[in-house]
Amino acid sequence: MSSSVETSDSAYSSSQVSEYLSHIGLPPSFHPSANPVLDLTYLTTLFVHQITAIPYENLVIHYSLSHAVDLDPQAVFTKVVRNRRGRGGYCMENSILFNHMLRALGFTDAYTAGVRIRMRDPDNVPAGPYIGYVHLVNIVRLSSDGQKYALDVGFGGDGPTLPMPLVAGLVHHNSIGTQEIRYVHDCLPATPQRRGRDKNWIYEYRNGPDREWNAFYAFAEFEFFEPDFQVINYYTSQAPTSAQSYRPIVVRFLRGDGDDGRVKVVGKVMLMHGDVKRNVSGRTELVKTCVSERERVEALSEYFGIELTEEEAGGIKGFRSELLG
Repeated sequence: MSSSVETSDSAYSSSQVSEYLSHIGLPPSFHPSANPVLDLTYLTTLFVHQITAIPYENLVIHYSLSHAVDLDPQAVFTKVVRNRRGRGGYCMENSILFNHMLRALGFTDAYTAGVRIRMRDPDNVPAGPYIGYVHLVNIVRLSSDGQKYALDVGFGGDGPTLPMPLVAGLVHHNSIGTQEIRYVHDCLPATPQRRGRDKNWIYEYRNGPDREWNAFYAFAEFEFFEPDFQVINYYTSQAPTSAQSYRPIVVRFLRGDGDDGRVKVVGKVMLMHGDVKRNVSGRTELVKTCVSERERVEALSEYFGIELTEEEAGGIKGFRSELLG
C-alpha cells in the first residue's frame, strides 16, 4: 500500500482498503501495490465495481430493531464489507464509504456535496419543486487533467453508471437501454418566495433521443461535513413523511464485460416494496410479487444475495412497511 493511504484523512486503514477492493472485485492491476495511475480509467473502473458489488438498499430502516441508519464510517464498513451478507446501504452510507475509500486510494481532492431531489409522481416520474437536501454525491478533481467529476454511488436505479464530468450539456449513454443523462448548470426554477440566485448542477435524463429531458436532482459544489450528514440522515431515515420509511427498496446493478475488455453495467435488478423487477437491455420485466414477509426475505436472498439475520427479519414486525400476506 502506498504512503498516500497511510497519510490521507480517510477513516480506513490499509487493511480495510484491501478488504474493500477484494470485496468489489477490483482487478489487481488497480490495487495500490501496482502503483496505478489515478486517472479517469481508474476512477471509472472503481466506480463500476462499486455500484455492481454494493447495492443501493434502505433495508436497515425496515429490517432492524432500531430502524435507524448509522453513518459512522466504521459501522458502514462492517455492515457493507466485513459482514459479507450482501448488504449495501442507502445514499449516505454508500457515498460516505466511497468517499473515504477514494481518499485512502490517493484521490485527495474528493469531497461530498448535498443534493436536493424532486419527488416522483404516481407514474414514478420526478415532478414538482426540489425538496431539501436528502442525498449526497462525491465530487473528485483529477490531478491528471484538472477536471471535476461527480460520482453518485447511491441514487438507485436511475443513477448514473459512470463518473460524470461537471461539463454543462455533455450527453452520456447511461449503459442500460436507450437512457441518456447529462448535467445542465443553471439556477433552480422559481419558487413562491424567489428564484434561486446560485447556479446548481442539475442531473437530467431522457429515455431516448426523441424524448424530452427531465430533471432528477440538483447540487452545488460546496462541501458537506459530518454534522450535515447527521441532519440529512435523521430526517431521511426517521421522519414519518420521508418516502424512505414507507417501502423497502433495493437496486443491484448487474456487471458484464464491455467491448474494450473492461467491466460495464449491463442491467439491474430491483425490489420496490413487494415487487422484484429486472431490467436488461432497457426492458423491464416483473419477476416476482411478494405478498408476505417470508416471501420478501427469501427474494432478498435469491435475487440480491442479501442474507438477513433472524433479528433483522423480525425487526419489521408492526412497522408500517410490513407485508401482512
